[in-house]
Amino acid sequence: LETAETWCQPRGQARGPWIRGLPLPLPVWANDESPALTFPTVEQYEELAGSVELETQRLLREHRYDTVSNFLRLYEEFKVSGETSLERFYRKYQPVITNEHHTCVGLGFELLRRLCSLNERFPGIASRLYLVSCEETIGDIAGYVGGAPAADSGEKEHVLVCLKIEINGRRGVLLLDPGYHVARVVTVMADKLYPHSGWFTQSEEPNCKKEYNYTLCTKDSDYVEWHERENRPGVQERTQVALIYVARPYLTAIDVTERRNLVYNFRSLLARDTKGHVTAGIYFPVTIDINKTHSFTIFYQTSNGKKRLKMPFSKFDGLPKTSQDTEESTILMKCARQMGLTHEKLEGLLASLAEVMCDTQYIAQLLTINARINTLAEDN
Repeated sequence: LETAETWCQPRGQARGPWIRGLPLPLPVWANDESPALTFPTVEQYEELAGSVELETQRLLREHRYDTVSNFLRLYEEFKVSGETSLERFYRKYQPVITNEHHTCVGLGFELLRRLCSLNERFPGIASRLYLVSCEETIGDIAGYVGGAPAADSGEKEHVLVCLKIEINGRRGVLLLDPGYHVARVVTVMADKLYPHSGWFTQSEEPNCKKEYNYTLCTKDSDYVEWHERENRPGVQERTQVALIYVARPYLTAIDVTERRNLVYNFRSLLARDTKGHVTAGIYFPVTIDINKTHSFTIFYQTSNGKKRLKMPFSKFDGLPKTSQDTEESTILMKCARQMGLTHEKLEGLLASLAEVMCDTQYIAQLLTINARINTLAEDN
């Protein structure tokens, strides 16, 4: 990680109360709802939506999705602290948002910042945009909705950008999700009529097609139901639903959602294009392996589609050794170039990750916290 970074902690963020025995602080929402931005005609809304979509697409191209850097920062600061219990350190640790290293939380704040520039053309948009919390993989929608989300059951593991809208008396919300690489404005109208987005294809590759659909919950319009269906060749269609609480601004995106991400057992660093296509990057599961045979997947775009390769972290344990393997060095250079990184920077990241993954005691503590958070949310 760079030694000199600009931290951009957003205003209005709150610390959540932390109850003994819980693995995360409690989430907090604003007391008041954000007012809707009104449009006399659909055409006027379409003009705003087009401008918002353009800013969203620029963000996707210019900023990587990154859950590697915060993972490394937590480890480095834990080691420097002299603390032996990661759980104790985790409770005291203050997650930060930097200008260059973005999970869904940082991407959301960056998008809010950029969209404020539209306020002159669309008066009121800057004060009405806000972050909303999302709980993924909901099993019982009827049991979850009804008033604000239960603060002590759930992990609020995702955030989106939201704007309440009213078009000629018809109410709805505009949603933006740069964390899931959604390169379009999602419009959710209560009556499900135009400009309601409906089902759309989010990503389509030879081995997987993902489609999304967003609707206001019929039992409680303070929530948006986000349905996902995934189709793979020869495999039964997989579906899941998440709930987005759109009634009030979410104030603990950093203290709860970013903190939750720190101990998640899957990490990735991904470049996207303006359409939300993931073009290059690395990803890997966080697991315990006493034989230290952990590996990561590296991929980049070629004229024939994506080229992927699994590589062991052990190649980067200590001094980089890729110069001994021309093919692997070439792959690293091509991936780094498409991610907007230098070859040396990518090798340095991989060397740092190799060190963390080899620290079996640390990884065991991290996975224990992750498991406790999963248990907290599994009744949803």
